Formats: sequence, structure tokens, C-alpha cells
Amino acid sequence: MPIFEYKALTSSGKTKKGIVDANTARDARSKLRSDHMHVTEMWEVADKKSRKDQSVSKKTRSLTAKKGKPGGLLSMEIELFRPKISTRDLATFTRQFSTLLRSGIQLTDALNALVEQCVDPHLERVLRNVKEEITSGNNLAEAMAKHPRFFSDLYVNMVRAGEASGHLDVVLTRIADYLQKQASLKGKVLAAITYPAIMVIVGLAVVIFLMSYVVPRITQILKDRGQPLPFITEVLMTASDFTKAYWIYVLLAMVIGGFFLKSLIGTDAGRLKFDSMLLRLPIFGTLFSKQAISRFALTFSTLLKSGLPALDSLKIVALVVNNAKLTQVINNIHARIIEGADIATPIRKSKVFPPMVGYMVSVGEQSGQLEEILDRIAESYEEELDLTIQRLTSMIEPIIIILLAVVVGFIIAAVLLPLLDFSTM
Repeated sequence: MPIFEYKALTSSGKTKKGIVDANTARDARSKLRSDHMHVTEMWEVADKKSRKDQSVSKKTRSLTAKKGKPGGLLSMEIELFRPKISTRDLATFTRQFSTLLRSGIQLTDALNALVEQCVDPHLERVLRNVKEEITSGNNLAEAMAKHPRFFSDLYVNMVRAGEASGHLDVVLTRIADYLQKQASLKGKVLAAITYPAIMVIVGLAVVIFLMSYVVPRITQILKDRGQPLPFITEVLMTASDFTKAYWIYVLLAMVIGGFFLKSLIGTDAGRLKFDSMLLRLPIFGTLFSKQAISRFALTFSTLLKSGLPALDSLKIVALVVNNAKLTQVINNIHARIIEGADIATPIRKSKVFPPMVGYMVSVGEQSGQLEEILDRIAESYEEELDLTIQRLTSMIEPIIIILLAVVVGFIIAAVLLPLLDFSTM
């Protein structure tokens, strides 16, 4: 009878190694499950080479986002059309999952409890599938990797590291903290952009309404009088006539321009230019830059704390920073490390990261406290981001109000001046 060596998590979350006799690997896993253990690795004692190959294959598969065989291509294609879970909801689920495991509840029982209380039907379906995969012998990371719309490469790799170390509950708590911070960071940036955008949209809507409906009626009355009109009134009437006659073409040009911009950003070169431009914008560039650096530091630190090597962590960080320019810089850092450089040198030489970041990373490498230093960088830039948002909001509000007042005031003046002239005649 074959002998299988295994690594498994006990019901208390501890890692246990041992051997078990069974006809097949599936039978061996069933035996261990009956002893309330969750298998993370298993291999035949006589086939250690296949174990090594399997480990390398898993690692490569996770970093390239290629999913497992069961249901393979079809399930991935179907998954692409399913809605994604919000970052805050995923953080809540992850924290609940961690709490259940930390309480000593077995993995499958914890998933059952989460399925029963789940209010999102899409997440419920995914969790049921994950539980079925675990029951059939796969580990948690492999099961989650088959749902890329819900569980990112970062999430899956951290779970894999947690399973291997025997501290899955701790890693899940770190993931939940990370997701919560990312959601908060994204919310702050959106709040800074949304309010000015709403003010501009409302202002444009008012101007369009005045130019399309109010001004034409009043200007028609002025034309019927046959009196000479002030210059600003003539300008307003010309603009109103143009808006009334060609608004459909203007709208069509805006739609075509939007599609063109979207297709341009869809290319690697276009995305790189667009993201580089975002970082150089005179007002919002600082905002986007600080958000990207904070995300880089926080993600890198979280992955390193979970036990992933620096090179693998950088690969994942490059995928989640959500800025093509920063991704290019991180990939360059990765290549330089392979050539023998430290992490800090390519960061200092890049034009994206401020010098302070490079020097702090250098101190972290030399002191052996890189994770803590990265956390400080993330916290520092998050605080700066808050201050930047407050400054931008306080600065942009009066600027937009003044601009709208000038435009609306021009329209009112252009209409009232000839009316006042007529009233004094």
C-alpha cells in the first residue's frame, strides 16, 4: 500500500506533518479529514521529485493567474461575466472567516457558517463552490484561485502562504486589514474627485438649459424689436444658435472621443502614457501619486509579513498598484534585484518614488525591518493624502463657484443689458 507524507492544519489551526497509508491520495485525504485535519500538501514518499514539481507548478500557476483543471477554461469564461464583490464586502467576509478559524472551528464548518449568513447570492455561490473543492481534496488557495473575479492573485497567494505556515487565521486578518485600508484609500480619492465633478456637471447642465431654452426665447424678442444689441448679447446669441443647431454633433463628437480614449487606454503604450500623465497633472497629480505610493508600500508590506519572498511579492504588487507607470517601475526593480541589486537602489533612481521612500527602504533592508518601514511609509503617505484632499477640496470649491458665477453672470448680463436699454427708451 502506498505511503503518503502530508502537511495539514488541525482544527486549532496548527500545522501538523506526518505519514498515512492509503490506496490513493484521495483516500489519504479522506482519512485525514475524518481526523478533523485540513490537508495543505500531500505527496507519495517515494515521489519527492513530483512533490517539488507540483509545488513549482502551483506557484507559477498562481503568479500567472492560470487556474486549476476542474471546470478549467469554461468556469473561467463564465466567471468573467459574473459581478465582482466590493472591496469592503470582501474585507468583511475575510474578517468573519478569520474570526471563525481563530475560534477553533474547522475550515469546512467555517465556510458552511459563512454560506448560511451570506446575503450576496454571487458570493454565496462562490463559497459553496470553494467548499465543494475543499471537500474533493483541493486546498483553500486552489479553490479560491478558480474565482479570480472575487479572489485576486494577492488574496490567493497570501492564503497559500497562510496555509503553508499554519497561521491561516492570522493571514486572513492581515488580508482583511489590507482590504479595509484599500477601500478607505479609494473612497478618499473618489470623494475628492466626486464633489468637484458634481458641481461642474450641475453647472454645465444649468448653462446648457439656459443656452438651449431660455436664451433663444429672450433673444428672439430682442431681434423682433429691431434695435442694435450690445456686443456681449451678440456673442451670446451666436453661441446659443450654435448650441441649438449643432448640439447633436457636439454630443456625438464627445461620445466618439470617449470611445477613442478608451480604446487608446486599452493598449499597453496608451495606458502607460495616460497613467504617466495622471501623475503629472497640476492639481490631481499629487493626489494620484500619493495614493499609488501608499498602495505600493501597504501591499508590499502585507505580502512580506505573510511569508512571501520579496521577488514574488513584487510581481504581485506590480499587478495591483493600478498604475501602468508605477507597474513599469516595479518590474524594473524586480529585474534589478535579480541582477543582484538591493530593493532601495532602483527605487531611489526611479523618478516616480520620492527620495525619502528610497532612503527609508534602505534603512529597512539594513536593519531587517523592511515590513515595519513599509508600514510607516504607507501610513505617512495616507496622512499626506488626507491633507492633500482637504487642501484640494478647500481650493477647488471656490474656483469652481467663481467660474460658474462668471459664466452664468455673463449670460444674465447679456440678456439684461438690452432689456434695460429698451426699458429706458
